[in-house]
Amino acid sequence: MPASVNPLPVAERELIITRTFDAPRELVFKLWTDPKHAMHWWGPTHHPAVEMHMDVRIGGKWRNCLKSVEDGIEIWQYGVFKEIVPPSTLVFTFMWEQNRFLEHPTIETLVSLTFEDRGGKTLMTMRQSPFHAIGDRDGHGEGWNSTFDRLADYVVQMVARDVQGS
Repeated sequence: MPASVNPLPVAERELIITRTFDAPRELVFKLWTDPKHAMHWWGPTHHPAVEMHMDVRIGGKWRNCLKSVEDGIEIWQYGVFKEIVPPSTLVFTFMWEQNRFLEHPTIETLVSLTFEDRGGKTLMTMRQSPFHAIGDRDGHGEGWNSTFDRLADYVVQMVARDVQGS
């Protein structure tokens, strides 16, 4: 099916995930934009990142490799940064080089993240679209939620390190 044809109704093309992290938004934003930190949490538990490259500037590219803990198969994802407003907004394109789990693995999506201060905590809202199949959208939802669980754990480690270091 050509990328321009999308069989899903508009309301079903977007994935929205909201999470609250117990850390200032400056820290959460840094963990998203520093590949040394992102390596510790990016990717779901069953496909953690094993390689990560980020040129965090408008038009800069990112690319990383996720590796299956079950069979060692690597899958690569990549994109381009479209908007960077520290510490409130991060927008980038998202594509797979190949992904055997998706019905439409070569469709480019746009990921938009906002980070809102909530009294020392961070409310993060992620929107990703457009999806061309419900299974692809829901699969990304499972992957991102597992990834954000790992990010939440890493945030706790970083906050503890900052407390101990001060």
